[in-house]
Amino acid sequence: MIAIVDYGLGNLFSVKHALNAVGAQAEVTSSCDDVMKADAVVLPGVGAFGDAMDSLKKMGLTGALKDFVSTGRPVIGICLGMQLLMSESFEFGRHEGLGFISGKVVRFEDPKDGDDILKVPEVGWNRIKVLEGRGEKVYEGVKDGSYMYFVHSYYVVPEDAAVAMTVSRYGNMEFCSSVRNGNIIAFQFHPERSGKDGLAIYRNLMTIIYEKTKGKQG
Repeated sequence: MIAIVDYGLGNLFSVKHALNAVGAQAEVTSSCDDVMKADAVVLPGVGAFGDAMDSLKKMGLTGALKDFVSTGRPVIGICLGMQLLMSESFEFGRHEGLGFISGKVVRFEDPKDGDDILKVPEVGWNRIKVLEGRGEKVYEGVKDGSYMYFVHSYYVVPEDAAVAMTVSRYGNMEFCSSVRNGNIIAFQFHPERSGKDGLAIYRNLMTIIYEKTKGKQG
């Protein structure tokens, strides 16, 4: 079972629909017990970093997520959910994150296409570049340069650049668009809104989760 964490700021049911479409048993929950019983956890999110962290804390979910990560089972972050995994964010002040990946979340500052300043947030389709030697299992069957769907004003800057699986460009700015650090996998884009390539990513994630679960069982 995959637990999709409901803390009041997520694109929950589109994620659930995508997971169900690739044969996964997924449930939306705000229960710490459900989180701890799951084979994997998905942390989605749309909205402000500070509000999201406040909600997670009030619901007691920060402790449950930290306990879950320590078990080695997969944790998957999507959009704001990816940013929450970092040490800190500078969205409307400084906010402490979950700290599962060392690094910060910063805003696009005047990205340019030639002499034109691009709008922030970035909304729409953008390419991903899979970095050599990284992300092979997650992006198996997904061509380098494939388009994914983004909606964001902020992006992550990991302290260890080696955790980045992909990068993308918005105008003259290159940014990290997905990461993997041990059992933590996260995407700045929305796989559930990215067509067949997004579903391919979810299928690959199910394979990774199955391999982890199989190992756990013996």
